[in-house]
Amino acid sequence: METAALVALRHMEVNVKRRLRLRPAAATDRPLLEHWDTQSHVFATPSAGGNRHAELGHHAEWRRQFIAERDGYPIGFVQIIAPAREQSAYWGELAPGVRAIDLWIGEPEELGKGYGTTTIQLALALCFADPEVFAVQIAVLADNRRVRHFYERLGFRFIEQRGLGNVTGCIYRLERRDWQA
Repeated sequence: METAALVALRHMEVNVKRRLRLRPAAATDRPLLEHWDTQSHVFATPSAGGNRHAELGHHAEWRRQFIAERDGYPIGFVQIIAPAREQSAYWGELAPGVRAIDLWIGEPEELGKGYGTTTIQLALALCFADPEVFAVQIAVLADNRRVRHFYERLGFRFIEQRGLGNVTGCIYRLERRDWQA
């Protein structure tokens, strides 16, 4: 017999998946993202400087930006990049079939509820919907063991540790074959 807690957890997981969606980010989201940047758990990309949201709402063939919403309420941000075409070369030399994802949940009270898992699953589905995409990479601060474990649980494999601006980061990768398994 299931405990009430297990039933509630299963119900929450189903509801989370039904209620979350990704919508294209717009220039009007900039104040929200700048607010989220002030949250201690949000990693500000060192190479992007203080103007990293300036391109919100501007179309670029190599980048897609989304706001994760729960029942219409914004809870997170996702950016999908084609590193082979991205101008800053932040990710180095990567094949055209690789995508990179930057993702965060904005407010601390939204952490630990399954939203990050569902959001990354939605982002991965978008990436792998393109038959040319064979892998997805992410960067995590080296000392952020919680997030590193999160991605490892989802099947991402550690590739390397390297400098990311003035911090040390870990690069993780998920191959299409592992995502489909």
